[in-house]
Amino acid sequence: MLQIVNLYKKYDSLLALNGLNMEIRKGQLYGFVGPNGAGKTTTIRIVAGLLRPTGGEVRIDGIPVGKDVKPLKSKIGYVPDFFGVYDNLTVMEYLEFYGSAYGIAGKEARTRALCVLDQVELGSMENRFVDELSRGMQQRLCLARALIHRPQLLVMDEPASGLDPGARRVFKHVLQHLCQEGYTVLISSHILSDLADMCSNIGIINQGKMVLQGEIEDIMLSIDSSNPVLITVYSQMEKAVSLLRRHPLVTRMSIDRNVISILFSGSREEEALLLREIMEAGVLVTSFTREHNSLESVFFNLVEPEQS
Repeated sequence: MLQIVNLYKKYDSLLALNGLNMEIRKGQLYGFVGPNGAGKTTTIRIVAGLLRPTGGEVRIDGIPVGKDVKPLKSKIGYVPDFFGVYDNLTVMEYLEFYGSAYGIAGKEARTRALCVLDQVELGSMENRFVDELSRGMQQRLCLARALIHRPQLLVMDEPASGLDPGARRVFKHVLQHLCQEGYTVLISSHILSDLADMCSNIGIINQGKMVLQGEIEDIMLSIDSSNPVLITVYSQMEKAVSLLRRHPLVTRMSIDRNVISILFSGSREEEALLLREIMEAGVLVTSFTREHNSLESVFFNLVEPEQS
């Protein structure tokens, strides 16, 4: 859905993007993470057609983003970091106003507005005035505005900024549901915890370059691969120890009371097979888990200390 190849952006002497590469496939909820000043907003504005790059290429659904961005406007829904609202309008009037910018008017505009309000969990709010809504509701209204023309790609710049935990939870649910409906979402933040439990994929940018990207599960596996697997045994400890000592993927083992700690070089699937083998040997296991590092610790190790 979105391909960015060797993207550069220079402001006078400042190199904001320095050969950025990233790819987002259809239906992904992609978290774009980096410290303030890393190049997130610049990237998002280029993707949305609001800025021109100094070099490189951006493709949306296979179409290059060039000087004429009008053909791509229908494919993109953009939610900026600062969302403007018109306090003297009702929710319906607000959406009809933005619908008219895309040639959507009359009965079609109202029908479409009611649809997007349901999508962002603001159903029955169409007659409320915008200034009566909470900040979280206003943010979801701006998301509804971005959906009014049925785009394929949603581009969101720090949309969860300033939301309370309850509003963040609702926002997360809405975005995940939209991806299930087939939308592709690019969402930026400088706070990794905002995105870690929401997104299917993440990309970490620092000093205008991508330093890590991929599926969260794969990233966590690569992070944790050198960490020990902890096995808590309820009974038949000797059988468990004997089996593990013979296993070709177990390279080191230590025992502390009823907990066995092993260095295991296998994949997630091989971990599951090892657990099954232990249990089929008659060993009662109460827990089997690999120690985890946090994405936050990885993030702070990847970015420059003075920027974070």
